[in-house]
Order: sequence, then C-alpha cells, then structure tokens
Amino acid sequence: MKTVFVLTLLALGVHGAVAVTHSLTYFYTASRGIPSFPEFVTVGLVDEQPISYYDSTQRREVPKQEWMEQTADEEYWEKQTQISRATEQRFKASINTVIQRLNQTEGPHIVQNMYGCEWDDKTGKVNGFNQFGYNGEDDIVFNLETETWIAPKHQAMITKMKWDRDEAKIQKDKMYLTGVCVDWLKKYLEFGKESLMRTGMNVKSVISPLCTKQWMLYFICKVLKFT
Repeated sequence: MKTVFVLTLLALGVHGAVAVTHSLTYFYTASRGIPSFPEFVTVGLVDEQPISYYDSTQRREVPKQEWMEQTADEEYWEKQTQISRATEQRFKASINTVIQRLNQTEGPHIVQNMYGCEWDDKTGKVNGFNQFGYNGEDDIVFNLETETWIAPKHQAMITKMKWDRDEAKIQKDKMYLTGVCVDWLKKYLEFGKESLMRTGMNVKSVISPLCTKQWMLYFICKVLKFT
C-alpha cells in the first residue's frame, strides 16, 4: 500500500473570496552512492515555493527567495545552519543503520523525510504531516489523528514500535506540526505576501494517493531546479 503525498492543485478562474490552504513543507534527503549529488540535502518550501536550501557540500543554510534574504537576519541563518548540520549528522547515522539492518551494501541508498503543516486561511483549520521513505519505498508515516506511526513494510516495524512507545516525542511532534510550524508558516506568508501573490494562482496542498517514487522525483526536481 502506497502512502499519501503532497499534490499541488491550481485553482484558476475562481471568483469571489476563496479560501486557500497554505503549506510549509520541509524535504530531507540523505543518500549514499549517487555520483555528483550531495550526501545530505534540505529544502524548505512555502506554498510550493522554495525559501531555503542546505546541502552537505556547502554546509550553509541559504535563502532561495529575495524576501527571505531581506527579512531574515544573519542570526537566523546561522541558527538554521547549525540545525541543518545537526540534522545532517543524524540522517547520515540513520542511513548507516538502515543499510546494516537490511544487509544492503550494494547500489545507491536514499533515506527521505517530508514533514510540515497546512493552514486554511478562512476556516483556520490546520493539519500536519511527517513521513519517511527508503530507496523509493514507503517506510513509516505519522498519523496525526491516532498519534501513532504506520509502517507499510515489515522492515519498519521495529522503528514503529519504538516510536509509538515514545509518548513524549509524539506530543512534541504534534505540538510542532499543529502549532510551531503553523506559526512559522503565517510569518513566512506575511514576509513574502507580495511575492507569493505574484504567482497569480491559489495554491492548495492536499493529500493525494501518489507513490513514494513520485515524491522522490518531486524532491529531486525541486533541488535541481532551485539550487
């Protein structure tokens, strides 16, 4: 069973007041054995527009929008750089663990994480998501409603059971996805409202049954296009 991933729908030609579901999404990719591609990459996006980028080659978080460069000071980027460097080390350790656990030493290996939040600017409804993939296959997905992890494949059951028992982390993740993340999304929307409005379209991120390989390609395309 394939999990759900973000699909961008463009609402065109709609008259009157239209509610828009805004999104803040972060993509992480840790890889091994892919020539000319950084071993770790992060991209942050607001309403599908890239706002920040980091990779293990440059080791520096940088803005991808002019309004981000103008509104966020040096202290902000230094803090984000330190966070991304720490995340890089954590993901590199994770990919080593997965390779050893599955006894897979040949070929390229990719561990991915997509997480973030959505906010309806009319109803105020919020939603959060957090999911992982390995080598183009679904690995483990957080169910915000049940506050449990879903493991489509047997190989992730150990991780699921471990994470399900960590009630403190579950509540921390839930608080981030439905609170902190939404607060930052609103800030970014305010900072970049003129630029985001110039896209000329109402972007709505919704959940749609797409396979992880499409998610992987989506991420890689974002990275290659905006770096």
